[in-house]
Amino acid sequence: MLIFGGPYSNSHALEALRQEAKRLGIPPEHCICTGDIVAYCAQPTQTVAAIRDWGIHCLMGNCEESFANNTNDCGCGFAAGTQCDILSAQWFNFANTHLNNDARQWFASLPRSITFELNGIASQVVHGSPSSINRFMFASTSKDIFRQELALSDAELIIGGHCGIPFTRCIDGRLWHNAGAIGMPANDGSTHTWFSILDTDNSQLSVTMHELHYDASSAHQAMLDANMNNGYAKALITGLWPSMDVLPIAEQAQQGQPLQTQQLIIERASLNDKPVFSL
Repeated sequence: MLIFGGPYSNSHALEALRQEAKRLGIPPEHCICTGDIVAYCAQPTQTVAAIRDWGIHCLMGNCEESFANNTNDCGCGFAAGTQCDILSAQWFNFANTHLNNDARQWFASLPRSITFELNGIASQVVHGSPSSINRFMFASTSKDIFRQELALSDAELIIGGHCGIPFTRCIDGRLWHNAGAIGMPANDGSTHTWFSILDTDNSQLSVTMHELHYDASSAHQAMLDANMNNGYAKALITGLWPSMDVLPIAEQAQQGQPLQTQQLIIERASLNDKPVFSL
């Protein structure tokens, strides 16, 4: 299964991922997007059309919820008056003027949660967290908060989105994985973005982070052509976010540092055994 988040109106990245899925032989029904299909970049209508044409499973993120409900902001959970809040106004207004009613109705039809079982591992995909569509869950988020969220789910593996940076945490024998976003770099100083692949082999389930290399310069140029010469356009070619208001201190300190690809192996001797995680 291929899992990814945040196309963010970046149709160049989305098309590159679609081609990668085809190369790997992963069919559309085995692909899941964790939401935020439309956001920072300049191709909202093209991105919506492309992901619908692909025919994959898509989750409702806070952006889809906002556009479906015709609200006046993205619903990302940014504190009012912060740099993230101010920067979001331009891309949201741009997308809002380009999305038609058909796209909004499709957004409204998307599920808030997707559950599946793979190799006996009960899994749930959410956008922010089980409690809130726009809750930010980062690698440095406290164990107590993870425990509160995990208590709301029966899943042994939770896959989240929203925060834009991939990570894996093991909490009390249960797993939380974020596949990152494909439409914007992970604030790691690189133009590539991230997605994840879940794969099975006998009694094992592996969760692996993968880099997505695509034509970032064309995505950047599309933003310039749309008069969106802003911090997000620059981030596409620098790999650095224009604001870190939303990030915890630990993630702020990691800006510009390359992320390390991880593979998590989950083993289960039988369906009655608890999974054993190892990185």
